[in-house]
Amino acid sequence: MNLAKNIKKIARDVLLNESSAIHNITNFIDDNFEACVREIYSAKGRVVVTGVGKSAIIANKIVATLNSTGTPSIFMHAADAIHGDLGMILSEDIVICISKSGNTPEIKVLVPLLKRRGSKLVALVSNTNSYLAEQADFILNATIAEEACPHNLAPTTSTTVHVALGDALAVCLLELRGFTSRDFAEYHPGGSLGKHFYFKVSDFYVNNVLLIIFSCIYWKYVIIELSSTRS
Repeated sequence: MNLAKNIKKIARDVLLNESSAIHNITNFIDDNFEACVREIYSAKGRVVVTGVGKSAIIANKIVATLNSTGTPSIFMHAADAIHGDLGMILSEDIVICISKSGNTPEIKVLVPLLKRRGSKLVALVSNTNSYLAEQADFILNATIAEEACPHNLAPTTSTTVHVALGDALAVCLLELRGFTSRDFAEYHPGGSLGKHFYFKVSDFYVNNVLLIIFSCIYWKYVIIELSSTRS
């Protein structure tokens, strides 16, 4: 019983830690954040989101959200970038670099290469005194007090905050673009919303008629067989 109580307390403490951290970063939504959103909105290129480790996973999620809400985006792994993938970046692209420390070795190698290509650099970072933050054109401040991990090591609260900031960025851009539910459905034709808006009865009519005909033939055959068996 005590173990069960401890498990519940641990789970609640984690959620309280992360929810408190998200609430705290609302204080960092400032003029710099707004300027970053407007820069992305007016950019002629795409948004390239990069990172390593857990940050790379977060980057993939942010890319997926941006793409589904009207902002063309691609993912680039920071380690792969210095082994050829840097070629996917155009000068008109905006690069969002995600890092908790902002001092990851791969990031330190990548940043000068990005700046040399002329791309605007956005730092989504939890250490605003880091190398990445100092080199960035815009900073998305994801500072946290501590991780939910009891050793303050495993990325937990920091990654949650990074995802939340990515969502805030995507929704701001969605609003600026006037992105509607119909636009969303167009990007999600396989989902229920897409079917609701874009598929008509006529799209399924022929197949449904054939299904009805074959069903009638089948049941007629079954009834004839049952009749002959009884007789």
